[in-house]
Amino acid sequence: MRLEGRRESTNVEDRRGMSGGAIAGGIGGGALIIALIVMLLGGDPTAVLQNAGTQTIPQNSEVTFSPEEQELASFAKKILAGTEDVWTAQFAKYGYQYQPPKMVLYTGVTSSGCGTANSQVGPFYCSADQTVYIDLSFFTNMKQQIGADGDLAYAYVIAHEVGHHVQYLLGTLDKAHQIMNRSSKTIANQYSVRLELQADYYAGVWANNDNARYRSLEAGDIEKALNCAAKIGDDYLQKKSQGYVVSDSFTHGTAQQRYNWLKKGMTYGDIEHGDSFSPDYNRL
Repeated sequence: MRLEGRRESTNVEDRRGMSGGAIAGGIGGGALIIALIVMLLGGDPTAVLQNAGTQTIPQNSEVTFSPEEQELASFAKKILAGTEDVWTAQFAKYGYQYQPPKMVLYTGVTSSGCGTANSQVGPFYCSADQTVYIDLSFFTNMKQQIGADGDLAYAYVIAHEVGHHVQYLLGTLDKAHQIMNRSSKTIANQYSVRLELQADYYAGVWANNDNARYRSLEAGDIEKALNCAAKIGDDYLQKKSQGYVVSDSFTHGTAQQRYNWLKKGMTYGDIEHGDSFSPDYNRL
């Protein structure tokens, strides 16, 4: 991506190196694969965070960040700034005022409005405090563990979480969670998939409009982002982690669905075509 000269969002709290206290942990072997399955949780990772045991991290440890880590932090801030620009303009088209989310960069573990934030869970959005939480080491692990790499692939992860914030502002997130809370596990999982696919779509909307505004995309960017979307599909990750697929347990969508909805958002670049709740579930 072409990001030279782009502004960095100031709506970012950098807590890297400041982790401490009792945390949710102990996921054990294959932690990244499990984390990827539950990444992009859609606003409430509390259950996952609280069911993982505890461990202790020394407080206020001295941490020196490499140039690569600092570059990733700058990258994340620029992508967040891009989402602020795009969604402010998109909301204005409909007479709405966009209130951007906050982003917290952290190392290992930190507190959030949804409970203790553990890096093993992956990046997530918490609607309780309207904040995106991300441990930047996730991007390195994503590259090493599943071969998902590239600027737009990383940006897609951030834009997806901001997509959940868009859902929150539009009321979609709360309505879906209300239905999920009173539904069977199977139906709740289906609504989770619908939320995640719409957030994928919104990430594509951001990419479309950011490129139109800043000419930010370079050759290969789109292909790498779509590859990332496919490799965090439930079927792909389940097969990789356990060797078989349980479709009723899907919470984020298949590799093909995630690929399709991200690509759809990139194609249309508007809110109107992002309805993932009206179609029959088997036709998403």
